[in-house]
Amino acid sequence: MNKNGKISASMMCSSFDILSDTIHLFEEENIDYLHIDVMDGNFVTNIGYGTSYVEFIRSVTDIPLDIHLMITNPKDKLTWFGLQPSDIVSLHVESCKDIKTVVERVKSYGCKCTVAINPVTPVDVLEEIYLTADGVNILHVTPGFAGQKAVEGTMEKTGDVIDKINELKLTDYIIETDGNITFERAKILREMGVNMFVAGSSSIFKGDISEYRENIRKLRESIM
Repeated sequence: MNKNGKISASMMCSSFDILSDTIHLFEEENIDYLHIDVMDGNFVTNIGYGTSYVEFIRSVTDIPLDIHLMITNPKDKLTWFGLQPSDIVSLHVESCKDIKTVVERVKSYGCKCTVAINPVTPVDVLEEIYLTADGVNILHVTPGFAGQKAVEGTMEKTGDVIDKINELKLTDYIIETDGNITFERAKILREMGVNMFVAGSSSIFKGDISEYRENIRKLRESIM
């Protein structure tokens, strides 16, 4: 995962009326993952992208899924999503009483599990989980809605997490960033060591579908 920057396309930014066309375009452009934000209206103040949506996406494409569970009690709901070995699942440290147990439960499906952390959450909470998880997902915006500006200090926070990962000598570790990932921020983050980028309205979904290919290529240049 460290050799090349990966793109995880944020599907909450895709219009439903062109969803199939968008996925087909992503297949042609070799998008690495489709990022699915699962929101329960409790952990975040938004609802969307539940089990039927995940099932539909699986039925129309072989692009692996990057499932971001923004829900309470995720351990009790993992069976709902038909988890596959090709998936990456992000769990929020803020939503789990025993994060290690839930990470291990996700990994029992054969897929990778990353731990997501909100902008206001101190990085110290990750100390107990670095060695159990397959990676981290550092949010640069408050989760729940697309199109937000990055929270101040999130770049520095990302650097702190990467320093710890390097200190622990964790190789092939997923270092994902999510929220207001512009082309310019992506380039800086890639140079810092980030290797997976959730791409939404600030990059590949800018403009209409006729601009997506060029946006994808521009982002790839930023994260080489």
